[in-house]
Amino acid sequence: MVPHRTGAAAAGMAPARRRPWRPERGNALLFLPPALLLLAFFILPLLTVVVQSFAGPEPGFAQYVAILSQSSTISVLIYTFQTATLVTIGALVLSYPVAFVVSRAKGRLLHLCLGMILIPFWTSTVIRTYAWIVILQRRGVLNEFLLGMDWIERPLRLTSNGLGMQIAMIHIMLPFMILPLLSTMRGIDGTLLRAAAVMGANPFRQFLSVYLPLSLPGVSAGCVLVFISSLGFYITPALLGGQKTMVAVLIEQQASRLLNWPLASALATLLLVLTCLLFMLYERTMRYAAGGRSVGEAA
Repeated sequence: MVPHRTGAAAAGMAPARRRPWRPERGNALLFLPPALLLLAFFILPLLTVVVQSFAGPEPGFAQYVAILSQSSTISVLIYTFQTATLVTIGALVLSYPVAFVVSRAKGRLLHLCLGMILIPFWTSTVIRTYAWIVILQRRGVLNEFLLGMDWIERPLRLTSNGLGMQIAMIHIMLPFMILPLLSTMRGIDGTLLRAAAVMGANPFRQFLSVYLPLSLPGVSAGCVLVFISSLGFYITPALLGGQKTMVAVLIEQQASRLLNWPLASALATLLLVLTCLLFMLYERTMRYAAGGRSVGEAA
């Protein structure tokens, strides 16, 4: 028996499309406070920095020409992006198995693991950096342990160089990588892995062909978050960086010590532009890999 159809379906017409939602006047007023807050504390300071970069004794692009003509400044920019890349890779390698194990946990064990992941957010970055100084310094915990076990003859130089700084930065960035991975992994349907096993795939093939592609949105979100955050790191490079410095430390030196605000503003603007260009390139790459969808749609 054919069910009775009414309206547009009975007339053979396609159902009318819903009209797009448009905020009414009362609802639009709700957007006013956050818009004013964003304007006052983000857009205006950002515009001030950009305008300040074109000021100085020689207005115009003189500050940018000075930055791009100095090999020392270019080396600082390159070192900053290299460090951010290494920190992102290190955080991903350490966070992926942790997120995988936590995503399989349930009940109290899951709550305990989430608490351990979130505890670092309750501790200041300064305190965590000084803790790494205590661990990695010449007579620190690690060197004393290695010397006591007769595994080394002299203390290792782990501070005031890039190695100790990168170790500390990876530790600080781990929660920012684990949480996006964990959010994605908990949404993966386990029946897909069982279906792959039924079809004859071994555990490695299951991970490579099914689990890893499904977890890529979390990998993408975590890598973007860690990479962009690492570019602006200041405290850890200032305390553990040694002679090699990152852009944030150089900006602080130009602004606070040398009082060269136009050059500091130009460095900050250049770092922002390079970061935006890299993110746009990354977005285009991920859109192409996802078949035309944006990273957010793929996630």
